[in-house]
Amino acid sequence: MAKRDYYEVLGVKRGASAEELKKAYRTKAKELHPDRNADNPQAEAQFKEVNEAWDVLKDEQKKAAYDRFGHAAFEGGMGGGPRPGGYGQQGDFASAFSDVFEDLFGDFMGRGGGGGGRSRAQRGSDLRYNMRVSLEEAYTGVQKTISVPTSVTCDTCHGTGAEGGTEPVICPTCNGMGKVRAQQGFFTIERTCPTCNGMGQIIKNPCRTCGGQGRIQKEKQLSVNIPPGVETGTRIRLAGEGEAGLRGGPNGDLYIFIEVKEHPLFQRDGVHLFCRVPVSMPTAALGGEIEVPTIDGGKVRVKIPAGAQSGKQMRLRQKGMPALRSSNTGDMVIELAVETPVNLTARQRELLREFEKLSEENNPESSSFFGKVKGFWDGMKG
Repeated sequence: MAKRDYYEVLGVKRGASAEELKKAYRTKAKELHPDRNADNPQAEAQFKEVNEAWDVLKDEQKKAAYDRFGHAAFEGGMGGGPRPGGYGQQGDFASAFSDVFEDLFGDFMGRGGGGGGRSRAQRGSDLRYNMRVSLEEAYTGVQKTISVPTSVTCDTCHGTGAEGGTEPVICPTCNGMGKVRAQQGFFTIERTCPTCNGMGQIIKNPCRTCGGQGRIQKEKQLSVNIPPGVETGTRIRLAGEGEAGLRGGPNGDLYIFIEVKEHPLFQRDGVHLFCRVPVSMPTAALGGEIEVPTIDGGKVRVKIPAGAQSGKQMRLRQKGMPALRSSNTGDMVIELAVETPVNLTARQRELLREFEKLSEENNPESSSFFGKVKGFWDGMKG
C-alpha cells in the first residue's frame, strides 16, 4: 500500500512552520496514543505513522529532501538502512518520541517530570494576602499584625503523618519510586503508583490529628513590616510563611499585596503629591500667605503672589513621598483654586460693582480674549 503524504498524516499544509508542525504532531500523537484507544486496533499503526512523519519533518535536512523527492528520498532506508543525516529508523524514532514524550503524556501518566520518582515530601503552596494601608502609613512605614488561615505542620506527628512515633514505610508496589511501569507494545509506559499515589511511601498508622497529611488547618498570626514608600501593587514576600509542606516538605511563601487608600487632601503620582488649595479672590488679587498641610502632619506657609490665577502651581521640594528602599523623597505640588464668593450681602454687591467699574484695565486675559473674539466676528462679517 502506498505511503500517505507526511503533511497529510499530520493534518497540515505544505509550507507549515516548525511550530505548526510540532503542534500538529502533539495533537495527533495524543489523539492516537494506544493507551487512549484500547478499542481501536488501528490506533497503534496510525500512531507509528504519525511518529514516522514527524521524524522526517522535524529535521530540516530530511524535510528538504522530502519536499523535493517525496518518499523516494528515503527508499531503501526505512527498513533500517542509511537515511539522510546518517540516522537509522529505530534510533531516530526513539529520539523523536522522547523529545515530546513528557510534554504530551505527563498529565496523562500523573508524572511530575524529570524522569525520576516523585519526591516523598512536597512543598507547600504559596499564599496571597491583600492589605490596605493609609497614605500616612505608606509615608512613614508601619508594622501590622495579620491573621492568615493556612496549613501548618502537625505538632502531633511533626509532619510525618504517622501515628505514635512510627515512620512511613517504603511502598511495596513501587519500591519507593512513586511510579510503576507497564509494557505497551514496544513502549514502556510509566504511571503514578496507585498504592502510594506517587509518594513512594505508605503510612500504616495515620496520625489521628492530621489524618496522615502531616499538616493541619490553622489561623496563624504574623507581624508584617511595611516599609516607607510602598504603592498600590507593591508586593512583599515572606519566605516560608505560606502553606506547610506535605509529609515534612518545605513551606511555601506568603505574598503581601499592598493597596494604598485614597486620601481626602492629597493625590499621589509616584513619589510626588498634589494638593488643591482654595484661596480667596482678594488674596489672589493682592497676594498674601496661606498655610497648607504636609503628609507628615505638619504645615508650611506659602506666599501667594499678587494677581495669582486659578491653576497656578507651586512646588514644595522634598515634601512628597519617600521612594521605596531609597533615600530620595518626592515633591509636593500646590495648585491654587481662586474661589468666587457666594451669598453676598447688599454692601458686598455694591463694593464689587464699584470695583468692577474701576478695574476694567486690570484684566489683561479678559481683554486679550474678547479682543480675539471681536476680530473673529469681524472676519466672519467680511
